[in-house]
Amino acid sequence: MKPYRNIVPWLVIAILLVFLFYLFQGPAERQTANSISYSQFLSETESGSVRDVTISGDVIYGHFGDGRTFTTIAPNDPDLVQRLDARGVNISATPKADESGSFFSLLISWFPMLLLVAVYIFFMRQMQGSNGRAMGFGKSRAKLLTQETNRVTFEDVAGVDEAKEELQEIVEFLRDPQKFQRLGGHIPKGVLLVGPPGTGKTLIARAVAGEANVPFFT
Repeated sequence: MKPYRNIVPWLVIAILLVFLFYLFQGPAERQTANSISYSQFLSETESGSVRDVTISGDVIYGHFGDGRTFTTIAPNDPDLVQRLDARGVNISATPKADESGSFFSLLISWFPMLLLVAVYIFFMRQMQGSNGRAMGFGKSRAKLLTQETNRVTFEDVAGVDEAKEELQEIVEFLRDPQKFQRLGGHIPKGVLLVGPPGTGKTLIARAVAGEANVPFFT
């Protein structure tokens, strides 16, 4: 059942995007028309082949008698309406398209595609982030401190002389582990420093590493 559960969210998103596409993709304002020259338009008008026209600014589009559509760009012709009326052409007029309205219509028509791209980028980033967290799982965030970076020794730790004395053997072992191994010694499992917060346990541990000239992880 788990694979199907993973598919369901993607299926819902796909259906939603298709719905938005058809919602914002309004019906075409004009049918696909063949572009003709203005001279050809006048010739077709004189021959009685033009059935109707719609004039919008300098753009004329309409239908021939056989149902074919056409569009043309008209120059400033004051006698055009009289010619069309004389040939019995049905004349309609619409306001010139507003550029801002055209831009808004274009934005609306492209909105589903932009939304699809945004959703795709969002999910890709989510997947990359999940992969990054998965690859980083179990990795230590400890910082390495060496002799060149903030080296601390027992001289930097005030007091706690008894703790320093007890840790001196650990320092000697870290400096020369082969010396103890030749005598049958083994590296200790660890040293537990006990005390309330702020009493310098971490500082003492750093001092042990500094005295032994070994790296320290914090």
